[in-house]
Order: sequence, then structure tokens, then C-alpha cells
Amino acid sequence: MSGRYRWVVLGAGTIAQSSFAAVVVGIPALAPALRSHYALTLGEIGIVLGAVGIGMLPTLLPWGLLADRIGERAVIVVGLAGSAAALVGVSTTHTYGSAVGLLIVAGALGASVNAASGRAVMGWFGEEERGLALGIRQTAIPIGGAISAAALPWLASSGDTGPAFLALAAGCLAGAVVAAVLLRDAPRHGLSPTADPRGPLRDATMWRLAGGSSLYLVSQIAVTGYVVLFLHEHRGLSPHAAAAVLAGMNVLAIGARIGAGRWSDRLGARVRPLRRVGAALALAMLIVAGLVDAPLTVLVPALMLAGVVGLSWNGLSFTAAAEIAGLERSGAALGFQQTLLGVFGAGVPPAFAAFVGVTSWRTAFALAAAGPVLGLIALRGVPEPGRATRRGGARTPGTSAIPPAAR
Repeated sequence: MSGRYRWVVLGAGTIAQSSFAAVVVGIPALAPALRSHYALTLGEIGIVLGAVGIGMLPTLLPWGLLADRIGERAVIVVGLAGSAAALVGVSTTHTYGSAVGLLIVAGALGASVNAASGRAVMGWFGEEERGLALGIRQTAIPIGGAISAAALPWLASSGDTGPAFLALAAGCLAGAVVAAVLLRDAPRHGLSPTADPRGPLRDATMWRLAGGSSLYLVSQIAVTGYVVLFLHEHRGLSPHAAAAVLAGMNVLAIGARIGAGRWSDRLGARVRPLRRVGAALALAMLIVAGLVDAPLTVLVPALMLAGVVGLSWNGLSFTAAAEIAGLERSGAALGFQQTLLGVFGAGVPPAFAAFVGVTSWRTAFALAAAGPVLGLIALRGVPEPGRATRRGGARTPGTSAIPPAAR
């Protein structure tokens, strides 16, 4: 098979992930419209923003295990098509409860793409390119976020959020079609595992890596999930102008994710750059907290910086988890990691909204900086995947476990 096919897999996986990322990352851009359409309190909008994450929580690991067993293409196609159907249902709702319920279903089905698309990319790229490849694949989140942040407020400008959810459904369906046409399952040989062969649930290293990475989400969600609502309600920007800030964050984060992946390839490390990004994220959040009432010309760049740093680290964590586990168990490992991320992804939005309600935006942003600080502490015990592999004698630096025909 031509070595160029690996780039087809990368492109198809990125498109499929982008289609669902538009749902996960883009719904915050609808926060003002959703609050008005359903007459929601601040606490209720936090639950709406976390509903997709709540749905993803119980299904991420099962989807990953299924991808290991039957392959990536079938998992992605079935999951994204089902998520599209649920989003069509959301477009017809008129009550808060029904909207939350269908968003949970959309998250449960769309979660299929998280582990499966990453597993597909893992199988076609060697170690020397894997950080870059998964960094590119992880740009799916800011790509989907940027597109939806720019388009969804416009689609909901009439006061009806239905067209916005129909657009999200169409995107997921398109992602399913792309995966069905272009994806072929990864070769069934490759990375030698360095994680516990009994699986990620019994591996302390995977728990530390996934748990430490998950703590970074506290800051990431605080700034990307609430920037539109914060700038609209606290600083008086229009929903469109506030959403443009979120779109800008996501556009810049595309380059940040690719750069972080390439940086990790050059360093020959994943965890070390991940920890450095965590320190920068904590500092950026403290700067935002200090500037919540500063002139917009100062505040907006600070928010952009925090958002870009907050969106830059995911590929490093993703790559480390897959390399530690090995290709044959990478679906399970990525599903497990994404499950822990999902716990925080579901819990942070309502918790952050509650903190804002009882304290202030300044205090809530400052408290969010504690997340990456705690994550740094948790990651101190995580070895570099390459070092662990070399200790196990699986391969030497500069070699790839993927055969030349698959590169």
C-alpha cells in the first residue's frame, strides 16, 4: 500500500473528529441564545453546556474497546450517524429537559470518534512522526470549534436554535460519510505495549497520565467554555463579537497543537512538554483573573492567550497514552483517557458556573488556575513512553514499529 495513504487516514480522521468537535466545543457559542430560548438560569446553562460531556462519559471506554476488536471505520460511522440523528432531535425541542436528554444521547454516540480516529492515525504513523500526526489530528477540536463559533450564533440570530443544531447534525453525518469512504483499519501489528497488559484500568501510569491531564481541563473549559457568556454578560459585548473571540482562540490553537506535536517529536518526549504547557496555562489563567475588568484591548489578548495555551496540550497527552499502551490496546487506552477527561468535561461547566454565581468571575478564573497546578503534580510520576519502551527492549530510538509500506 502506498506510503501516502497514511496522510489520507490522517485527513479523514481529522475531518471525522472535527465534525463532532463542532458539537462539543461549539455549543458554548450558543450559550446566550440557549439561555434566552429555554429561559435558563446560569446553573441550568452550565448543565446544558456539560450535557454532551455527560453523555460521552459512560461510552468512551466501550467505544475504544470496540475499535480494538472490530476496527475504527465501523465504530466511527455508526457513532457519528447516531449522533447526527440525536442532534436533529435537539433541533425540534422546546423544553430544557428534552434538550439536555438528547444532547446526552448525542454525546454518548459521538464519543465513538474520539478513540477510534486517534487509533487509526496511530496505526499508520511511525514514532518519529507520531507527535506531529496526532498533533494535526488534535487540531480537529479547534477547527470544529472555530467553524461552529463563527457560524452558530449567526444561525441562531433569529432566536430559534433549531437551525444551529441541524447544521451540527449535518456536520456529523458528513464526518460519517468521509470515514466510510476513506478509512481503512490500521495494520494489526505495531507498537509494543509498555503499559500493564491487563489493561489501562489496572495500570497506575495510565491513571496518573489521564488524571493529571484531566486536571488541565479545569482551566481549558473555564476560558473556552465561558468566554462568550463572560464577555457578553459581564463586559457587554454582542453575542457575535464574543463568539468571534472564541473563534479566534480556536484558529490560533490549530497552529499551537501542530507546533506542540512537532516540538515533542524533536524532544523525543511527550510528558515533559505536557508539564511545561501546564505551568504556562496556570500562569495565563491568573493573568486573566487579574484583568477581568481591564480595558478590552488588554483583556481580550489575555483571554486569547489563555485559550490557545489551554487548547494546545491535548495531543501530547493523547500521544503519550497511545504510546504507553501499544497499538493493540491503544483504543482501550485512549477510551480510558478520554473517559477521565469526560468526567471533568461534564463536571467543570456546572461547577464553574456555580462558583461564578456565589463568588465572581475574577475568583472563579483564579480558582481555575489550580487545575493545571494539580495536574503538574500528578504528572511527576509518569515516565516518558519512549524511555519505557526502550527499557522493555521493544525497539531502539529512531526505529519505527510500523512497517515501511504503512508509513
